[in-house]
Amino acid sequence: MSDDAVTAAAVSQAEAIRIARDAYVYAYPLVLQDVTRVHTSNFAAAARFPDAPPNQFVHAPAFPPIDMKVLVRPNADTLYSVGWLDLGPEPVVLSVPASDRYFMLPLLSLWSDVFAVPGTRTTGRNRAANFLVVGPNWHGQVPPGLELIHAPTRYVGVLGRTQTNGPADYAYVHQLQSEYKITPLDAWGKTGAPPQRWTVDPDADMKTLPPVVVERMDAQTFFKRFTTLLKDNPPGPFDYPIVQRMERLGIHVGTPFDVNSAPPQIRVAFETGLAQGKALVALQQQKESGIGRKGWTYTTESGAYGVNYLYRAAIASCCLGENLAEDALYPSTATDSDGHPLDGSHQYVWHIDKSQIPPVDAFWSITAYDSHGYFIPNELKRQTLGDRDKLKFNDDGSLDIYVQANSPGTAKESNWLPVAQAPFSLMLRLYSPQLSALNGDWQPPPITRE
Repeated sequence: MSDDAVTAAAVSQAEAIRIARDAYVYAYPLVLQDVTRVHTSNFAAAARFPDAPPNQFVHAPAFPPIDMKVLVRPNADTLYSVGWLDLGPEPVVLSVPASDRYFMLPLLSLWSDVFAVPGTRTTGRNRAANFLVVGPNWHGQVPPGLELIHAPTRYVGVLGRTQTNGPADYAYVHQLQSEYKITPLDAWGKTGAPPQRWTVDPDADMKTLPPVVVERMDAQTFFKRFTTLLKDNPPGPFDYPIVQRMERLGIHVGTPFDVNSAPPQIRVAFETGLAQGKALVALQQQKESGIGRKGWTYTTESGAYGVNYLYRAAIASCCLGENLAEDALYPSTATDSDGHPLDGSHQYVWHIDKSQIPPVDAFWSITAYDSHGYFIPNELKRQTLGDRDKLKFNDDGSLDIYVQANSPGTAKESNWLPVAQAPFSLMLRLYSPQLSALNGDWQPPPITRE
């Protein structure tokens, strides 16, 4: 009998199920991120946004159209620049231009944690920079002029955003986007270097949405993919308590694990633990989405999760790629000040005292969505209002935003956020929120029904 089998035999059935359940929760973001990576980078050449080969940016040319029904809760504040880095062959140089425009290029490990954010908040405005992004096993000399960023995993997601002040601003933003570059280190400073070539996996499922792919995995498929990924995308420095627990069931970092080869009671534990883990993540995802809660719902703990594996899995399930709170906060609500569901058959006012204007170092906006999380068509073609719009303030410096289906009148139309005569929700976005928003001293004012 192998050492693993001896160890597994010493674990009670109940404890084995608990370990398998916790292993699923721990592994879920890694597996989902990897399925997403393949789904959007398994290409020989750039396709339509957001699909492109590794180590290549692809840029959103415009805000999502009003009738777009793919991405839930899209924004009309920024244009995206996204890509997947594969640091296995060699490091890459990430270049950004000098600009006074708000932008951020969050780098996400394959575990979904944000570990670096080149951008105006962190690396400064009006400052061009070149960052050498290296994988966890790289040892070498950093060429002059490059700033080192250590990535904790071989694969890294880049989910960039650039402030865009309406469609009239597209041309300027497109120029900035063209200056975001990813260059293999071997090609850095060289002209005419051949582009990297990537092999397309013909067996990859490119039609099924990544969350559905993961949801359909049985224990054998899920844990084999998870353990295979661990070789190049290792656990973090605080993960060893869960790593040592998984070793009791035969899972070792760097060695693919075959559930079907485990002792019978352990195979059952993995299948049961997988089912329990899925249910646990789904329940936590509902809580983080604010289901059943009143008022504004948001978190100041996104982007860097430490050992809170259940929270990380829940955020991955609903909002994969969420930013650090210091870069953006996303309060949302589907209820008014009395706890009643928001519905466009009524009229609402979002009144903000002068002292309660959203505290940001960049900008803020509020967006209305239908009950499915999509834009609401309206006569003004207006999805968002914020501090970059020509809002009319009251004499005392306060602000009233009118959220309703019909015009509040010509004099108030500048402050009108149109909705349909149907249920809806609101999302407030604070870009580079100030400390008062992060520590809870400031909270969004309620939505009041007239």
